[in-house]
Amino acid sequence: MSLNRRSFLASTGLALAGSAMALPARADDNVVKIGLIAPMTGPFTSTGRMLEEGARLYIKQAGDTVAGKKIELVLRDDTGVADVTKRIAQEMVANDGVKILTGFGLTPLALAVAPLATQAKVPEIVMMAATSVVTERSPFIVRPAFTQAQTTVPLADWAYDNGIRKVVSIVADYAPGLDSEAGFNTRFKAKGGEVLEAIRVPLSTRDFAPFLQRAVDAKPEALFVFVPTGLGAALMKQFVERGLDKSGIKVLGEGSVTEDDILTQMDDSVLGMITAHHYSAAHRSAENAAFVAAFRKAYGHRPNHIAVQAYDGMHLIYEALKKTGGATDGAALVAAMKGLSWESPRGPVTIDPNTREPIQNIYIRRVERVDGELYNVEFATVPNVKDPSKAGL
Repeated sequence: MSLNRRSFLASTGLALAGSAMALPARADDNVVKIGLIAPMTGPFTSTGRMLEEGARLYIKQAGDTVAGKKIELVLRDDTGVADVTKRIAQEMVANDGVKILTGFGLTPLALAVAPLATQAKVPEIVMMAATSVVTERSPFIVRPAFTQAQTTVPLADWAYDNGIRKVVSIVADYAPGLDSEAGFNTRFKAKGGEVLEAIRVPLSTRDFAPFLQRAVDAKPEALFVFVPTGLGAALMKQFVERGLDKSGIKVLGEGSVTEDDILTQMDDSVLGMITAHHYSAAHRSAENAAFVAAFRKAYGHRPNHIAVQAYDGMHLIYEALKKTGGATDGAALVAAMKGLSWESPRGPVTIDPNTREPIQNIYIRRVERVDGELYNVEFATVPNVKDPSKAGL
């Protein structure tokens, strides 16, 4: 065993005492193993399901061979727990011959693997975690997804430019919520608006009534809200139950509040809600029409932004392998990903060579009924948005 190999295994906690250490079988040079780590059980199962479905749909459509190499997708369930994510990633790299790690449904899960990606020089393709700091933790992290600020800063611009001058923000008190709050509030104040109050709600909260009342008492013209996917319905239902929908106060949200797969379970309380995001199943393009049709046929339901990010993540990996001729050297793959551009179901996407973040359109949407179903209908486009937290607000 080489010194580098021995050092890697020891530092990642995988070294075993003495000669009991079993070397992994020699990897098949004609196979590229991609490790998809996702929360397939536990509270974030819907995220894991969309990650798997988006990734597998791409492989089904593009084929399981690229640059002369057979693609093998290795799926493992991390249950949404960072320590489990880290252990699985270590096992995949040290024992299973995985050359590329991907998935990562939450920020802590992506961060847990960052040191391993750096030391083992294995690309970490983040398909979901949206806190801006993620890509800063390793030069081997590339994110084809989005950042919270990328969606909330354009929403703040839209709010101010459409006559809103006083807002209250209500966000879940965890990293993505704080990123959303910072992106929206900082930009809104920079434009000349006033943030009357910044309310942070415990992540475990299901009763938003006291926070909504506190917000309304401040007499804003609009509320900016961000809660984890799935809680938007409860928040908006309580907003309507308290009669606040008749108060004249607009509700603005980061796009995942009315996520596509959750929106189908919501009622008319969300009609008219304005959100900003990089994808809607109602996005009008030939690429998206084909994607949505194929996704529905394969899985029986509409895709959301997580599914399209997984789909695009696989596209990014395939295109990088084509550029390296199938070589799986981590540094070469990351270099090949920098600057890659393609037409996604969400619109044009480019990987910023400086930040390894996506440059993409952000859409301002309104919840409307289309053919009897609720959709986020895009009515304005902010083109080619970089992560504002890295470009300067």
